[in-house]
Amino acid sequence: MRSPFKIGGPTCVTVSGGRSSGVQLKRVLEENDGEPPDTLFFFENTGKEEELTLRFIRDMGKFWRVPIIWLEYRLESISSARFAVVDFDSASRNGEPFEAVIQQRGGILPNPRSRYCSSEMKTRTMHRYVRSIGWTEWDTMLGVRADEPARVAKFRANPHPETKDETVCIPLADAGITSADVGKFWRESGFDLGLPNNNGKTMHGNCDLCFLKPAHQVLSLISEKPSRAVWWADREADAKKVAHGNGAFFRDDRASYAQMLKYAEQQIDMFDHDEEGISCLCGD
Repeated sequence: MRSPFKIGGPTCVTVSGGRSSGVQLKRVLEENDGEPPDTLFFFENTGKEEELTLRFIRDMGKFWRVPIIWLEYRLESISSARFAVVDFDSASRNGEPFEAVIQQRGGILPNPRSRYCSSEMKTRTMHRYVRSIGWTEWDTMLGVRADEPARVAKFRANPHPETKDETVCIPLADAGITSADVGKFWRESGFDLGLPNNNGKTMHGNCDLCFLKPAHQVLSLISEKPSRAVWWADREADAKKVAHGNGAFFRDDRASYAQMLKYAEQQIDMFDHDEEGISCLCGD
């Protein structure tokens, strides 16, 4: 049986900065005897990643000798966007790409009903790059594990979520790899993400206070480092000047980021600890 990590044509391998996508990258390199032809490795930075995430991606490129292309969304005009190629040193760290994509949407915030942030800053930014070099059809490998049934079902039902030019592949899931396998791999590795490893998962991953994370996790992350909440609270304050209801908040079904910062300062926790996060294209 053909390995799901075997490259058979133009392929984008996503490197989200999480441990799962790191395992995916390593398996691609191992099962293709190094960097395969017609393959590009991408990390799309939102400017709201943890510094340790950026270091982790830098280290994967360094230790595994693989050229990871760092991209960021750029707003060319109010009606068009482009990409910029950056690196560890020049990558945005204060949410600049995220603010640009909010500006392009007239100040209306992304939310669970309209998750344009991931599609614009990650998926379409990568698409702009590959089309700029002449690719017209390609596969994209996402680090979706076998123990993520909702995400697995979603991509198997529709492997072309953005464009028919792209076919989304989920080799970790096809190989039966779970978070336990991911955790074991990194415990035995010579380097790691540096963020808490809960059997291969971390609540710190992806955008630091992503609105798709459960409320209790967001509150915990704010309590750990209150400055994390400032950018998110400022964006909601800006949005309330141009939008109402859903578009003025990242989530209109729970406390605002400014309120959560106050709760953290007062050591108030009123959130359901059994709440699960909402899955996203960003991946782990």
